[in-house]
Amino acid sequence: MTRLLILVATFLALAVPTTAAPKTDQVRVLYLDQSVGWVHAPVAPPKASNGPTLSEIAMAEIGARSGAFSVRSTRDARTITPETLKEIDVLVFYTTGALPIAPATWAAIQDWIKSGRGGFVGLHSATDTGWPYDGPGETYTAFINGKFAGHPWTQGTPISVQALGSPGEPMNQAWPRRFAYAEEIYQYEDYDPTRVRVLQALDFGDMALKRPWFVPVTWTRQIGKGRLFYTNLGHTPSTWDDPRYRRQIVDAVRWSAGRLPGAAKPNPQEQAAWALRSLLAYSGRPTAEVEQRTARLVKADPTWLLDAAARTAALRPLWPTKPESDRAPFEAAYSALLADVLAKSAP
Repeated sequence: MTRLLILVATFLALAVPTTAAPKTDQVRVLYLDQSVGWVHAPVAPPKASNGPTLSEIAMAEIGARSGAFSVRSTRDARTITPETLKEIDVLVFYTTGALPIAPATWAAIQDWIKSGRGGFVGLHSATDTGWPYDGPGETYTAFINGKFAGHPWTQGTPISVQALGSPGEPMNQAWPRRFAYAEEIYQYEDYDPTRVRVLQALDFGDMALKRPWFVPVTWTRQIGKGRLFYTNLGHTPSTWDDPRYRRQIVDAVRWSAGRLPGAAKPNPQEQAAWALRSLLAYSGRPTAEVEQRTARLVKADPTWLLDAAARTAALRPLWPTKPESDRAPFEAAYSALLADVLAKSAP
């Protein structure tokens, strides 16, 4: 039986800071944390009951304490209907697997966003989600612009996250420009850099576990008059307790609802530069040399830059995933690309 958890009332007694948004400006959120595939800790129901999950409680706390949004939570995608969309401003997904969303409902969701009546926020495993769909509109994978293709950086792996864009980017204010963290981070297939604006990415400069391709962490997308925000952060319960992540959620909800400014214009050239920076870092060159070469590559012919970045993305499917895997195809493609990049970035 469909079970809709209305959690806001539980937390009305929470103190709201003086900086809270006016109640009349509150965004109405429907939070879906349904797991058809892997069940992550923040969305796992308590073992002794069917009470709220950690993230459901956190979403209610974040909304109440900031005053930015009210939230209803559900673990059943079938509760999302065209009628439901009339009652909310933003859909937030922390999901896995093939959700039970009817074709007519998915078409209605896309129209709702494209028309500017609603927005979408995807958290962590929202990119490990998808189901068969023949239209109209896009498949879910095309909509969110990527599909889970493994996570070399597992829970607790030290990572470095770098902000892209200018320091004044409105949607990059929750976290420092560059910070060390420990999180599970995905890499993607069916990712198109020309359709999204990346806000955060892995910086392999001082990371022990490197890959020679670009790994975006957070991005935005303009869909008609509507907005989409996605971040891969949120795997661990400790991330949900981090005030910076909580602010990022507030900003994401408000931005997706059109209450905050912030560009969603795709930045494929900047992504391409970071892809080649990742390649150079993977090659083991000193950080100073990597930065100098990247600075030269930024000035290269834009078509060449985008093509070279696409070649780094093509390395991922060739990566030998097992010790007994044949490394020859990867090494041949990697060596040829690195030689071209080194020649192009020579002093």
